[in-house]
Amino acid sequence: MLALVSPALLVILALIVLPVGWLAWQSIYHDGFTLENYRRVFTEDIYWRSFALTFEISLAVTLIALLLGYPVAYLANSLPKGWSILILSLVVLPFWTSVLVRAYAWLALLQRTGVINQFLRYLDVISEPLALVHNTFGTVVATVHILLPFMVLPLYATMQKIPGDLMQAGASLGASPSLTFMRVFLPLSLPGVLAGCTMVFVLCLGFYITPELLGGGRTVMVSMLVSRNVELYNQFGAASAVAVVLLLSVLAIFFVVSRFISLDRVLGQK
Repeated sequence: MLALVSPALLVILALIVLPVGWLAWQSIYHDGFTLENYRRVFTEDIYWRSFALTFEISLAVTLIALLLGYPVAYLANSLPKGWSILILSLVVLPFWTSVLVRAYAWLALLQRTGVINQFLRYLDVISEPLALVHNTFGTVVATVHILLPFMVLPLYATMQKIPGDLMQAGASLGASPSLTFMRVFLPLSLPGVLAGCTMVFVLCLGFYITPELLGGGRTVMVSMLVSRNVELYNQFGAASAVAVVLLLSVLAIFFVVSRFISLDRVLGQK
């Protein structure tokens, strides 16, 4: 048995255990054991602001993705199979395009001379271009677009498992469609909501390219903090400490979520 699983264990050791272990070691060792890097993370304002901004943006992105993704998943689940395939194909289609390309596309759309500002000025809705990019707004819009499939797909998978007979039974008992939806369908779809929200929130915590391009240097998320510690200040220890804290935050989120729903479901294995 050990011989069979040895290759898999070696891969896990080489690709996960050793890199994470080296990351943790760099965060506590600099000419000897030190907790200075963690002291900076937990006491300096720049780190607190960056973590707070990252969690705020991740929460906003998750809520917006849920508001947009739930109707899309519900529509795909309700329509005949051909239409469902078409809707899901449109949702998955952006996966075939690089995240960098999609971020630049949003940059072109939202900039002061972009399509949206030009269109609004053409309609005389605005007299001066709106600040739609190089700020938190642009970062949230582009991130929602990129992460939306991670909300729609778990929702659709959960809705597919809800028996259609339950909705018909509610209607046969005199309940209106809206009441049947609120009392029957929505509660049964909550595991998909939790799975989708967890996926989007956790992925957003580590986003780098989109806030780097759309934030314009004003929206400094945690991933950018790691990058700047390495590229600008050559502080590998500080960058490692930030990465370790972020990793522990993600593990804590998964631990809390696992109290309510199986992680296999969140990770798409069921």
